[in-house]
Amino acid sequence: MDGCDPAQLRRAIDAGVAPVLARAVRDGALHESVAAFPSVTPVCATSLATGVRQDRHRIPSINWWDRSRGRYVEYGSSFQASRRLGIGRQLQDVTYHLNGRHLAPEVETVYEALDDLGVRTGGTTFLITRGRHRHPIARDSALGRVAAVLFRTPVMGPKELFFADLVSTRDTGERSRFGHPGMRDQHAGGVTAYMLEHDLVDFALLSLPDNDTHSHKHGPDAQVESIALADAQLQRVAEAAGGIDRFFAEWALVVASDHTHTRVERGADPRPAFAEFGITGPSGRKPGDRIAYCPASRAAMVYALDPEERAELVPRLAAAGRTADGVELVVWRDEEGRGVIASGAESPVQGVLRFAPGDAVADERGGRWDVDGDLGIVGAEVVDGVLRSASHPDPLGRCWSALTCVNSGDVLLSAAAGVEFPDWGGIDHVGGGSHGSLRADDSVGILIHTGLHDQDDPRGRPELAPEAWSIEDATPIVLRHFRALQAAPDA
Repeated sequence: MDGCDPAQLRRAIDAGVAPVLARAVRDGALHESVAAFPSVTPVCATSLATGVRQDRHRIPSINWWDRSRGRYVEYGSSFQASRRLGIGRQLQDVTYHLNGRHLAPEVETVYEALDDLGVRTGGTTFLITRGRHRHPIARDSALGRVAAVLFRTPVMGPKELFFADLVSTRDTGERSRFGHPGMRDQHAGGVTAYMLEHDLVDFALLSLPDNDTHSHKHGPDAQVESIALADAQLQRVAEAAGGIDRFFAEWALVVASDHTHTRVERGADPRPAFAEFGITGPSGRKPGDRIAYCPASRAAMVYALDPEERAELVPRLAAAGRTADGVELVVWRDEEGRGVIASGAESPVQGVLRFAPGDAVADERGGRWDVDGDLGIVGAEVVDGVLRSASHPDPLGRCWSALTCVNSGDVLLSAAAGVEFPDWGGIDHVGGGSHGSLRADDSVGILIHTGLHDQDDPRGRPELAPEAWSIEDATPIVLRHFRALQAAPDA
């Protein structure tokens, strides 16, 4: 459930408009789950579907600079951004390159791991599709025939795949109008119901993205309505499985959101702070362009274009970022390889924090760090040797994963409360909701589980604090469930 906020889910349950989710929480457990940073869908959805952060899966943001090809990669910040950067290129990046060229080949997706176990897999329109089965592009509609001109190569996916009318392994009668907002949940619920009704799958990934679109437009407080619509699709699936009681008796259910939303009060453009360096635009690099700028809603990244200039430019770019409009935090690596988090112009606490893997303090996810500087800039404190932050959850682990991702920028920006950075199409969500920053308001989503083989300890990782849940936990608990079933089929 894209962008689902824990508080808004509880409101929907209390209002009686989300009965399936209420049953899942009552029968199972609801955890608050921390997103990656930047807390945007491509990074977080990939972590959901692989169980690792971007330092391993390599998807750094929704818009990033491909150093190997010298161009921007755009996964769909807005239609206007896609137009500026090339709609055809954007569609190919999402449909082929994200799962092929960009996603690390050594990192298994949930589909690949389950396919290898012999589990019958199925999936709906979701950014991560990579599985062991080859699927041709559908040509059974006028739009499909047009799309087939652009998409000529088969897609690797789960055994059953229904991806925005581009791939349909069965004729279900459902259409998504190529992933049109407002139609996506309905299409995903319909094809998932079909898969269960016809006993086609043991595992189905049901993607319900319309909550995110609704939240961007109307703000996070409007989620009760979109959560109710998502729950209606879960009801549809449960009825196809034989009714609510039979569904919960026979199926395990994991419900996860990739991030959440916070209200946007104003747009702010950091680019003027970097103008002296020469920012390459969507049309390509010009003489004098020394950096690339990649906005991602409430985060952004800056890249030094020439490797030989990087050591000299990065400290200057970081200093410029600290003066930029709308920036709360600036994140980069210093000359010694340590991570640095520094306050920006709109940080309520001024200071600098340096950190690196070490021994001095632990975090709630089992990491250990050497730290030096002002913990207050991320609202952190060390209690009994464990570093915690309510305002910027898991700040060291999330920032380190971002900094050590090979495709990340050299300097990362995290927006202040209420601020969004417009994308390359000039689009922001002022008056609505958005996400992307290191702040908890953007980053703490949901993870519900019920019916798992080991419901009491589904992660099987005693080194993790009981309350320290992450989007990284979704795929591992699914895989652990199926492996346990195969080891003890009568359980």
